[in-house]
Amino acid sequence: MRPGTKIRGIRTPLLLIAIGEAMVLCSSVYVTAYLLYDGPAAWQADVGDLFPKSVAVTAIMILSLISMGLYQFHQRLYFKEAAIRVVVAFAAGSTVLAALFYLAPSLELGRRFTTIALLYAFFGILVLRFWFLRTVDDNIFSYRTLVYGAGERAGSIGDLRRKADRRGFKILGSVPTPRDTSRTEVNGPLFEGRELLELAEELDAEEIVVALDDRRGNLPIRDLLACKLRGIEVIDLLEFLERETGKIRVDLVSPGWLIFSSGFRVTKLRRAVERGFDLSLSLLCFAIVWPILLLVALCIKLEDGPGASVFYRQRRVGLHGDCFDVLKFRSMHENAEAPGQEVWASQDDDRVTRVGKFIRKYRLDELPQILNVLRGDMSLVGPRPERPKFVAQLSESIPYYAERHTVKPGITGWAQLKYAYGSTEQDAVEKLQYDLFYVKNQGLMLDVAILLQTVEVVLWGKGAR
Repeated sequence: MRPGTKIRGIRTPLLLIAIGEAMVLCSSVYVTAYLLYDGPAAWQADVGDLFPKSVAVTAIMILSLISMGLYQFHQRLYFKEAAIRVVVAFAAGSTVLAALFYLAPSLELGRRFTTIALLYAFFGILVLRFWFLRTVDDNIFSYRTLVYGAGERAGSIGDLRRKADRRGFKILGSVPTPRDTSRTEVNGPLFEGRELLELAEELDAEEIVVALDDRRGNLPIRDLLACKLRGIEVIDLLEFLERETGKIRVDLVSPGWLIFSSGFRVTKLRRAVERGFDLSLSLLCFAIVWPILLLVALCIKLEDGPGASVFYRQRRVGLHGDCFDVLKFRSMHENAEAPGQEVWASQDDDRVTRVGKFIRKYRLDELPQILNVLRGDMSLVGPRPERPKFVAQLSESIPYYAERHTVKPGITGWAQLKYAYGSTEQDAVEKLQYDLFYVKNQGLMLDVAILLQTVEVVLWGKGAR
């Protein structure tokens, strides 16, 4: 492995900080034991084997940190913001630990022991985060990228202008070809008339992104193969943008790419695992949130009167284009929309009630959709279900829009996490690009990651409309 080469698919900064914080959490149990007892024999007699307890503490607190968005690569958090999220994560994790100790007494450490261990871990993680943010250079963790092509398609890399969007790579330059339709700025020098392998080794490139406007008869197969055999990764522009942005650019996609690319595959086993996951987690969620459901229903009644409806049913498009009635808490005034006059909800919509503004901000209006999940109309994770009229309009004007219906719609999803609520066709295009990323890469681990990050969205009110 060449010096500086990263592990594909794993963001090195996130991996390092996660390992460091897991070590702090795991060690907190053992450090506390040494502080409170004379030696292993003493703590064995009092609290028992520490290993399973340290694993439980570490797992729960790491999941809490994930749910606060502290391991999102493109999120630029300053130390103060990170510290606030660590505080909330520890508060949530402590609550879960208390419930775990109640349900599994064999894992209990004792109130004093747990308090000292969590305080040690809390300050240890804050110190580690502070040191990491102050001393680690982002360039250490960026792929050294050489772009083959300098036309319009290559220009899509230059569209990534925010620092947070460019943390994963460093453009070394681009190599123009005779068939480039135009010369586009990709934030690096142009290298004309150079041998690709020689240039890549001179620049110490780690990857070459093929971004040609026209590949027919224009792809230097031998040169690219020579680079790959020397340990330099060769990837397609779409794969590069998918990796860096978490979405699939529909303006660059061809039908052939969709057919032959990895992903976009749903097996019977995947559907069975997804259904089992949805049922078990939905029942657990319902058992936890039913008091919140009653409280929201009461608030709606208090604002609009005892005769007002609590729930709102609306026709939506689901799996394979089949329609179903989605169930939500009513957040708008009754009769806010005339029959046959479907209107997209907008920011600061005057049809929204006072209670509705609050429950929309914290996604509480979506909670009754747990019943849709139990009924099988929806999954916990998937694209947002849209109304038939809007789906018909968008399917005509946006390519590949129908492909989002190859999976069940979800209460939460990748697009809901990554893109704020929108009410225009351009917003629909942006959300579709995230939905296609989910359809391509769907799996249990991605679903779990989305659910954990949804906690962050709910707590911080991100993307609320």
